[in-house]
Amino acid sequence: MGTVVFIGAGAGAADLITVRGLRWLQRADVVLADALADPALREHAPQARWIDVGKRGFCHATAQADIDAMLLQLASQHAVVVRLKGGDPSVFGRLEEELAVVRGAGHTTEVVPGITAALAAAADLQRPLTRRGRGRSVALTTAMTREGDLSGGCHADTEVFYMAGKQLPALAERLLEAGWHPDTPVLAVSRAGWPDVRYSQHTVRMLASASDQHSGRPTVVIVGAGATPVA
Repeated sequence: MGTVVFIGAGAGAADLITVRGLRWLQRADVVLADALADPALREHAPQARWIDVGKRGFCHATAQADIDAMLLQLASQHAVVVRLKGGDPSVFGRLEEELAVVRGAGHTTEVVPGITAALAAAADLQRPLTRRGRGRSVALTTAMTREGDLSGGCHADTEVFYMAGKQLPALAERLLEAGWHPDTPVLAVSRAGWPDVRYSQHTVRMLASASDQHSGRPTVVIVGAGATPVA
């Protein structure tokens, strides 16, 4: 029986992976890699067989059932199978489903955390997600549901919305409906963690104007205290 290691590659460039993740990657016999994992990481595991199982949003390049089947087959054939995920495996990474499948077959599992897009964006722009006295809570929210519906809430002092890049005008409407003040600061960040990171500053009422700047790029939207520039 093999060991399946779920590794967060980090959001963006290869050097955002953790030391622990890199050590496991260097031991891998086979790597099932997501689309957003930096291809440069292949240099650290040249001995491994690399399989691209990437998908973007809800448009699957590789069906989840096929990924599950590959994990089981490969774990029965190899000592170390790495499931390399963009960002952090536990944040919108379908970790629960894949863990259940692998554990159910009796294989050993490890999970190595990674830097999720919200943290990479905050670091790139030097905007702390929590602020003393006025930013005591953070919510990570997926803007898109499995059914393709767009949702926007108001659950924390700072709320970060994933997977909303193609519907920023609609997200602005949802945020207003959820109770955010029209003048609440908003930060749109695309390709966080990469050298070509791009950001734009807005208010909730003006968020729609960010669409052209971030079109076709993985984008997170930070709303509230964490979107405010540091004085």
